[in-house]
Amino acid sequence: MIEPMPDSSEPNATQQDPIAEAIAIMAKLRAPDGCPWDREQTFDSIKRHTLEETYEVFDAIERRAWPDLKDELGDLLLQVLFYAQMASEAGYFTIQDVAANLNAKLIRRHPHIFAGAPVADSAAVLRNWEAIKQTENKASALSQISMLDDVPRSMPAMLEASKLGSRAAKVGFDWPDSHGLFDKLQEEIGELKAELAPVATEPSQQAIDAELGDLLFTVVNLARHLKIDPESALRGSNAKFRRRFSAMESVAGGSDAMATRTPAELDVLWNQAKKTAGATPGI
Repeated sequence: MIEPMPDSSEPNATQQDPIAEAIAIMAKLRAPDGCPWDREQTFDSIKRHTLEETYEVFDAIERRAWPDLKDELGDLLLQVLFYAQMASEAGYFTIQDVAANLNAKLIRRHPHIFAGAPVADSAAVLRNWEAIKQTENKASALSQISMLDDVPRSMPAMLEASKLGSRAAKVGFDWPDSHGLFDKLQEEIGELKAELAPVATEPSQQAIDAELGDLLFTVVNLARHLKIDPESALRGSNAKFRRRFSAMESVAGGSDAMATRTPAELDVLWNQAKKTAGATPGI
């Protein structure tokens, strides 16, 4: 049985370590007499929850909502505890193994802090980190067919594209600067237009999908060259669209009233919203 936390208002109360308590609670939920829902979950069934919680952390940071961030980080920690508990039950590893592995990695990859290695600046830190990481991965790399094999296919597509471009750049397969990427964007737009307007046959949906994918891949690589996180940039644009569209709805008298407006009238409303609701940065 999990003992309740002591009342912190008592002067001599000895509080249980909150992390240890969270680990114990997770074990109790997964115990034979625990929560039916928690007991039914598998590594695969909670993956989508992990992704959702990650995005909710992003959202709280972007809104600078620190109380919300505290709550969302707790939800994200729950995912780690859930995976570790299931792994412990299967005999794979424990949460202590996870923490020990992380501690060893942090110490190993920060020799300028823990081993007295000289370092000039943050750029040198990143170079050391990558060099140490490559040494660590040398054994597993022997079984890889491509240097891209360690970029998980399960990543969100935008993040995967960015990492693929970064890996290829390590061996010089990259645009020398962003100017070439602007030319590549125009090339990909032209190829997409060509697939959308065939003369003799119906457009091929498969070819259109492929060309649109190439266009998006190029945009992500442009973001990489400009040192912009494409996910954050797109989320910012999404938030901006929400503000402007809400402003349009307000002026028009609601979504039902908007549906009766002509495209030209909606365009006027949009331009008005850009002036009133689109100037404020952030969310």
